[in-house]
Amino acid sequence: MRAVWAVAVAASVLVGGCTGGPVQTGSTPTASSAETYPVPVQTVRPDERALHVPTTSDGDTAFTLLGLTTGIDAIIGSHAEFEAKGRFVRVRMSVVNNGRSSVSFAARRHVLVDDRKGEHATDAQAMTIKRQPDVVDLGANVRLEYDVYYDLPEDVKPLALRVYGGPTLTDLEDGTGTDIPLTRP
Repeated sequence: MRAVWAVAVAASVLVGGCTGGPVQTGSTPTASSAETYPVPVQTVRPDERALHVPTTSDGDTAFTLLGLTTGIDAIIGSHAEFEAKGRFVRVRMSVVNNGRSSVSFAARRHVLVDDRKGEHATDAQAMTIKRQPDVVDLGANVRLEYDVYYDLPEDVKPLALRVYGGPTLTDLEDGTGTDIPLTRP
């Protein structure tokens, strides 16, 4: 009888531990809310505006565009200063690999689409000066937050960001990107 009671107690502890409710963080969660990580809120930089666009996936990688800065005349880093040919645009993003294995993630591959449908590659000099990542082995369930920089002509405006999430079993070459509008539809 003791063995049955011990198994019952152990099972209830295990089940109870696995189905615990959300962590209390000062507000009362609703019955349907999922538990979340307490990721610190970050203040938007003085020259940046927060983007409130839905998280979008490309393959197993989820992208959340966080901030947009336009009209930057020059990039200043710890070792160089570099003037734009037009004006630099900076997009702050968060990337999460939701896949089961790591992915070789090309952090500089994204393309900025302007309001005239022109396509712009990341600016290699700006990315290097600001020490932003290039190719990252993005592990399973790993989150990366960084900036991408583009040098756009002064007479165009950024419209969308074409993102590439890395190779998947259905797209081994990662040839198809996903466009994310820089404003809410």
